[in-house]
Amino acid sequence: MAKRVVVIGGGAAGLDAALNARRTSREVEVKVLNAEDKPAYSRCALPFVIGGDIEGFDHIIIYKSEFYKMMKIDLHLKTTVTEIDPSAKVVKALGPDGKEETFEYDSLILTTGARAVVPPIKGYDKKGVYPLRTISDASAILEEALKAKSAVVIGAGLVGLEAAEGLVKRGVKVTVIEALHQVLRPILDEDMAKLLQTKISAHGVKLMLNTKADEILGDDHVKAVAAGGEQVDADLVVMAIGVRANTDLAVKAGCKLGVTGGIKVDARMKTTVEDIYAAGDCVESVHLVTMQPVLCQLGTTAVKQGKVAGINAAGGYATFPGVLGSAVSKLFDVEVGFTGLTEWQARQAGMEVVVGSIPWKTRAEYYPGAKDIRVKLIFEKASMKLIGAQILGGEGVAPRVDALSLAIQKGMTAYELAKADTCYTPPLADTWSAITLAAEAALKKA
Repeated sequence: MAKRVVVIGGGAAGLDAALNARRTSREVEVKVLNAEDKPAYSRCALPFVIGGDIEGFDHIIIYKSEFYKMMKIDLHLKTTVTEIDPSAKVVKALGPDGKEETFEYDSLILTTGARAVVPPIKGYDKKGVYPLRTISDASAILEEALKAKSAVVIGAGLVGLEAAEGLVKRGVKVTVIEALHQVLRPILDEDMAKLLQTKISAHGVKLMLNTKADEILGDDHVKAVAAGGEQVDADLVVMAIGVRANTDLAVKAGCKLGVTGGIKVDARMKTTVEDIYAAGDCVESVHLVTMQPVLCQLGTTAVKQGKVAGINAAGGYATFPGVLGSAVSKLFDVEVGFTGLTEWQARQAGMEVVVGSIPWKTRAEYYPGAKDIRVKLIFEKASMKLIGAQILGGEGVAPRVDALSLAIQKGMTAYELAKADTCYTPPLADTWSAITLAAEAALKKA
């Protein structure tokens, strides 16, 4: 009898788990149970559909249903799992028609993802107030944006700022309200955040930092948000405060959670319950610098963990080493990237650090179109090993972050980075690399 693999959740991690279970074994039966009405799509692309950069939501669906059939993956949409019985190895779910269905498994993979945090701000249930997590959310936001004059985004993380840009592109006047003292607190230090804030404000976005949204005002539909002692006009409110891991099913099945609130897994993505694996936004990961547990709810992490879970669930062998939280985005005319630890995170972890930061150009200064770039590198003082990096620039941020992520993983020091063999041609790069110069700046302080 063929091995039966059931995947709960049809997002990025679920799709990669299913595909890699199939690639590992042609004989294995693979079923994917997805509560949403669409197959896996890119959540990260939602703000860019809102802004019109991507033509429509159909364009962000990764594979159509026919692809799943071709790969012999049994996809069940609008199927909500209600119970897992690990002793009987049975999953119970409500199908599209509301009837209960049962699915037997030999290996189960939980890719239940995360849900948007909606804080209990007074008036949060008014019309025109939406989280931004699903195609359904984004579709409703876009519909409102096309007739709105003003909007408030609550939360200045990557999703909030990307949503703010999307709304500006639709001609909406946008205010971002953030309870913390800076934007992008998890990935930028204050000095880098200030540079980004100046750029965002220059595009007409009002940033209200160190400010809490007290109440959402209006009758049936939102009209304004009370925050910081003033009323901010808003025909639309986007809640972008963050996400929380969906762990209810895992807990009911007996899976232990880690200290971060995510599902506890080992390097093979196995939970504490026999034959149950987990991957993606719902699991706890290990940080490769601190070796401490963290939540790393990124698409890149989800697909890698899903791959490992799928291979192991189908009888293969694979491991997931951990995360650096490498992230990149484009906000208006500036790219922002990060990997490893910020300066404040490193200090919080009890590390003494040396920082090298340099403003430079993305191409030879005399070449037309050369853009500003700032590289900030964080080194552990005793060893001078690279432990974190942040970059703001007009272009070329992503490949630099990738290179620095690899440098952290390989334990490279400031001495090695300063001697790195880098490339040059006037249209693409200067004779001196900004990364090399930032490493040299750190060495002068060491």
